[in-house]
Amino acid sequence: MRSSRHSKYNINYHLVWIPKYRHPVLTGDVATHLTDILHTIAEKNGIEILNLEIMPDHVHLFVSSPPQNAPSLLVNWFKGISARMYNYWHEGPKIRWTNSYYVGTAGTITSETIKRYIEEQKEKKT
Repeated sequence: MRSSRHSKYNINYHLVWIPKYRHPVLTGDVATHLTDILHTIAEKNGIEILNLEIMPDHVHLFVSSPPQNAPSLLVNWFKGISARMYNYWHEGPKIRWTNSYYVGTAGTITSETIKRYIEEQKEKKT
């Protein structure tokens, strides 16, 4: 249970999005820098990253967010700010995300189930 100034909450979202054309560009230094950028975005917006896995062709992000942040706002922050920050600071190929995304809540399933799913995805990657 987390709390803000006027509320107590336990709101967790599983967000997934992909690069344009699902090209496998999220590897090596790109993945490392993207990880740092996503953590910076979360910290600046009062969001806790519970789990993060960057696959070559998609991103899994499991976060806890205060109730005033709509899921679509979270996706806009993470996708929009990450692309702008990465593209501004790094030469070479640019990160471009598709308009689509997946969002799920940890309402009827536990947070552990989502974490386990993300870990299984990580194991498939290696």
